Amino acid sequence: MAKKTELAETMTQSEFDNGYWYAIELREFATKVGIPSANKLRKDELEKALKHFLRTGESKNFVKRGLLKPGTRDVDKGLRLDLRVVHYTSNRKTKDFIVREAAKLQPGFKRVSGTRYLLNRWREAQISRGRPITYGDLVRQAIRLNKTKRGPLRVEHGRYINFIADFMAANRKSSHEQAVRAWKEIKGMDAPKTYAAWSTARRR
Repeated sequence: MAKKTELAETMTQSEFDNGYWYAIELREFATKVGIPSANKLRKDELEKALKHFLRTGESKNFVKRGLLKPGTRDVDKGLRLDLRVVHYTSNRKTKDFIVREAAKLQPGFKRVSGTRYLLNRWREAQISRGRPITYGDLVRQAIRLNKTKRGPLRVEHGRYINFIADFMAANRKSSHEQAVRAWKEIKGMDAPKTYAAWSTARRR
């Protein structure tokens, strides 16, 4: 299969989907075509906005969460369980705080893979709906997610995550390193970034 095309205003959504774009590429392209607050968006949010632009020509931001966070960061105020989540910072200090406090409530707590992503999306959803939450709420939700998550994480825009999960499910004797090598192959192909597309290409 051919290598991916370059990001361009004239490309089709299919060409966009079949390419693999780093966040910095998407952010630069989104800024170029006038997507509002492009430098504040996550990769999946950039992809959604750019797909809409390629379909309609409209530069639109679909994000409802607050992108501008004035004032002091929560982590600089001193994290504690009763502190309201206002200016969340996803850094090591915050992550360690959540794990440490969860271990106090549930001895032996160890974060399950994928639950940090789910916790971040839960936090954003609460704030977008106008529901005040505290860091204690984050800790308790982290514990709940640890108990309820089953199987590999699958997310709408998580092509790498979904590819690795599907590869390992179909090749149970393979190593994670082999799955990553396969991902790097499909990443450079002009094809959907799925295990099915990679498997089809390998049979040709």
